[in-house]
Amino acid sequence: MDSIYLDNAATTPVLPEVVDKMKEVLSASFGNPSSIHSQGRTAKSLIENTRKSIAKELGALPSEIIFTSGGTEGDNMVLQGAVRGLGVETIITSKIEHHAVIHAVENLEQSDDINVHYVQVSSDGSPDLADLERLLQYDDSKKLVSLMHVNNELGTICDLEAIGNLCRQNDALFHSDTVQSIGHYRLNLQEIPIDFAVAAAHKFHGPKGTGFVFIRKATGLHSLFFGGGQERGLRAGTESVHNIVGLGEAFSHAYSNLDADKSQITDLKMYCIHQLKSTFSDISFNGCCDDLTKSTYTIVNARIPMSPEKANLLGFTLDLKGICCSKGSACQAGSETGSHVLNHILSKKQLQSPSVRISFSKYNTKEEVDQLVDVLNNYISA
Repeated sequence: MDSIYLDNAATTPVLPEVVDKMKEVLSASFGNPSSIHSQGRTAKSLIENTRKSIAKELGALPSEIIFTSGGTEGDNMVLQGAVRGLGVETIITSKIEHHAVIHAVENLEQSDDINVHYVQVSSDGSPDLADLERLLQYDDSKKLVSLMHVNNELGTICDLEAIGNLCRQNDALFHSDTVQSIGHYRLNLQEIPIDFAVAAAHKFHGPKGTGFVFIRKATGLHSLFFGGGQERGLRAGTESVHNIVGLGEAFSHAYSNLDADKSQITDLKMYCIHQLKSTFSDISFNGCCDDLTKSTYTIVNARIPMSPEKANLLGFTLDLKGICCSKGSACQAGSETGSHVLNHILSKKQLQSPSVRISFSKYNTKEEVDQLVDVLNNYISA
């Protein structure tokens, strides 16, 4: 049975061109980038060329791009570094951030005795800017705001520019987990008033275990790792050259083909919403994922009423039919408490119906959407 993969918000299939490039590097460019001989210089040049190409696309300086192991490390690097190196005393975030942010902030609250404030979010998952302004002006402590660009479960897009301007006006730092948007949207990080942004290669058809952080030069963030002086002294440890080159290859493909891919996936998402609405009269959509002006083109989060017995076996049934999607965030798999995002924005009555997150890539088709809808319809009707 062929698998239908509709869980691209969790991870994406790696492009064949990326695999080929990584194999080439593993075979021929195995030198340590810190070594001064020819093999080391070759490896170093591969890293720096990747850094330059990413920086050019994002409107950043090459020195502002720091390679990491992915989104979780990047978020922790910024949050811990801001508190322990930049003197941040207060973090303002939301209850629907990725756990890489939520748990890092909770740990800092306990270990470093910082103040944590949670901005109110609307039922569609967007932060309340009036409440954010109130929190920014609450006291004179040094503050950092951490709000994600695209919510990984709802697909809701927050206004980076508006949030960044509020932060600038109130002398606060601004960090955003942009894991679900870099590779899918064009961002000019010099024009957007943002200090820190985080990316992960496996969200745009690159390898797992690699990503990068944009750290605005003027912030003065310091390293959390101690060792060699790699990555401008901000991330000690021998660089994973093949992963970084794979990231760069995936990044290049993402932006070279972004407009065509976005158009194709947008069409697919709207087709999916239409088919779901046509088949299930009582279906609802979480957040604002059925509104393309407010949500990403890659995610649909649908709530379908059914009996508790069927709801409990929904994920198992979809998997049995070869359909890969998520009842919540993939980082929540196996959790008995369900999605912390949905728990925060939905009522108790709404939570009684199971929610399915369907997330697309350019490899998906309308035929796959039809099969998903058929499986759901047959399961609920049986």
